Amino acid sequence: MTTWTLSLGQQRIRLRITPMRVVLYLVLIAGAFVAMFPFIWMILTSFKSYGEVTAGRFFPRELRWQNYVEAWNAAPFGRYFLNSLFIAMATIAGDLFSGILAAYAFARMEFPGRNVIFFLFLATLMIPGELTVLPNFLTIRRLGWYNTYQAQIIPFTASVFHIFLLRQFFMGIPREYWDAALLDGCSHFRYLWSIVVPLSRPAVVTVALLSFIGSWNAFLWPLIVTSSENMRPIQVGLRSFVVEEATQTQLMMAAATMVIVPIIIFYLFTQKYFTEGLTMTGLKG
Repeated sequence: MTTWTLSLGQQRIRLRITPMRVVLYLVLIAGAFVAMFPFIWMILTSFKSYGEVTAGRFFPRELRWQNYVEAWNAAPFGRYFLNSLFIAMATIAGDLFSGILAAYAFARMEFPGRNVIFFLFLATLMIPGELTVLPNFLTIRRLGWYNTYQAQIIPFTASVFHIFLLRQFFMGIPREYWDAALLDGCSHFRYLWSIVVPLSRPAVVTVALLSFIGSWNAFLWPLIVTSSENMRPIQVGLRSFVVEEATQTQLMMAAATMVIVPIIIFYLFTQKYFTEGLTMTGLKG
């Protein structure tokens, strides 16, 4: 066993390095590399020429930045991007609004059958999504929403899992806050938006991030309920790079890299709240 001492100002930290810890770190590094390899391959491929892709070269001879320009111009990528951004923002707004109201009702309001209804809500998580595709599609057709933004937004403005996360966080807020607010004549609605929501920022940000990722990465449902290029989101738009004659893999990877950038940016800005929200919600479960 080896012991290292690190000096950080007036603090000294002792690190004990044991063979077991070395093996553990090596396993973690290997796991991280396996997880990151597809992402690394995607970025490297986005800079290759078509010949380098077909030849199976791992590293490009030169960085072809024009692949990104060609990928953007090869399809109405700007339209796809704006569609996805609008759908994601609208979905987040609807998901947060419905989720916060439902979670507060299950967490703080007393009404007959509250626990039974909540457990019935949770039971729907066991229903495979494939079973609801056809009924939802028929409903969309009957409402006249086929090939519209509503068809891509409304079905995702409520999530049982997100309601569960928010409800668990709301239950951790001390009851004394509501008692004090009640003495001041505060209503449930005002208490929710003035006290509960600000205190639950980590959980709210976590739900917003999960909702954004789910909406941004949606492929099957938008593919089913849209028929025109003007209505399709960016994930469906990536199909335009797949053709029977010759798939332009380097352009597809360049487009895929551009698609991932908004998710990475969103996560970097919300990482602190996301980690805190999941941790605190799990502890209060």
